[in-house]
Amino acid sequence: MEGTPSRTAMFAATSRGLFRLETTSPWVLDDVLALVLVGPVWQQLREEFDPLFPHPARREARAAVCTRSRYAEDRLAARAFTQYVILGAGLDSFAWRRPDLLGPLTVFEVDHPASQAWKLDRVRDLGLPLNASQVFVPVDFEAGPVQGALGAAGFDWAQPAMFCWTGVAPYLTAQAIESTLHTIAAAAPSSEVVFSYRAEDAVLDDTGTEYARIYTPIAASVGEPLQPGWPVSEIDRLVSRCGLKVVDHPTRADLQQRYFAGRTDGLRPYTFETLVTARVI
Repeated sequence: MEGTPSRTAMFAATSRGLFRLETTSPWVLDDVLALVLVGPVWQQLREEFDPLFPHPARREARAAVCTRSRYAEDRLAARAFTQYVILGAGLDSFAWRRPDLLGPLTVFEVDHPASQAWKLDRVRDLGLPLNASQVFVPVDFEAGPVQGALGAAGFDWAQPAMFCWTGVAPYLTAQAIESTLHTIAAAAPSSEVVFSYRAEDAVLDDTGTEYARIYTPIAASVGEPLQPGWPVSEIDRLVSRCGLKVVDHPTRADLQQRYFAGRTDGLRPYTFETLVTARVI
């Protein structure tokens, strides 16, 4: 909603924090700052929304929110990028959680101006440290490309970069998604983007279908309506049309093997959202 922080960003951060509280280790993502950044309202969010979701849907959704962050950070760590752009950063705590990856890395947090201003207020209230390696870039994705705003913030379009764009595209129009991918395609060759998109209804299992049924009106009620899902083949064509190449398009089974193998509790991410990595060629 205009002038207020993103409620869905709060939902995501609350999910990351509750995943750690409610799931046995090893955690696919250990986000100790998630609930701290949300603040006391996280308890209200849990009390208001948890009863709406059956346990399997709630559990898989929290696993998925953590998995998408872990997946992006693994792609970042695997290659020698010096720039990391988090598009729709929300209450992401990467810059404080992963000091081991900072070093020569500059982190650009791009988000809606209202959400970003609210986060910075929380950061100041909590006394979390800020440094020159963490750059905040206020942008409205629906209003236009982020290229100019990133350049003005010091992003070097001539140097390879890693873009993380998870949990955002499900709320954007096809035109806004294509515009952002075109912008990323203007980055230096070998740059990558990890993004997540809403899967088409036909591929959802029963838990994913139930999650979509319940969450869709919730997102609409807070002014962030979900857009229709995408078939895998359409995403592949869109990526290619924007000047990028798909280098990894993991299935749910792939993610389960990478991040949940050996668990005895059957934990796995939901089918509602799909991850993909594309590279500038």
